[in-house]
Amino acid sequence: MRAQKIRPFVPSGKDFPLAVQFYTDLGFEKIFSNPQGAIFKIDETEFHLQNYHNVELQENYMLELCVQDIDAWWTHIQSTEIVSKYQVRANPPKMQPYGKRAIHLIDPAGVLWHFTE
Repeated sequence: MRAQKIRPFVPSGKDFPLAVQFYTDLGFEKIFSNPQGAIFKIDETEFHLQNYHNVELQENYMLELCVQDIDAWWTHIQSTEIVSKYQVRANPPKMQPYGKRAIHLIDPAGVLWHFTE
């Protein structure tokens, strides 16, 4: 048996079109979309953005995106101005107790992304 990839289903929050635009502005490519959800891709990594709103789930949902150059991602996040545009939070790269440098980015729905190197 061999697994090829995992595609998590990420809740969009109450404003699905806003979430779609957020991920587009962040640099993900939308490869599919309908009213129920969208699929986003960056390099070989993909995820489903589900048109689903559940505050408890969203505020407890976390993803780790492993990247090659964490500092380049931080520069990119700052250059997109998504923090001010979407009123979200992002923390610069910092060494974490689990041994990786990470950027923490909370999307408009409250989902926490760990960008790690």
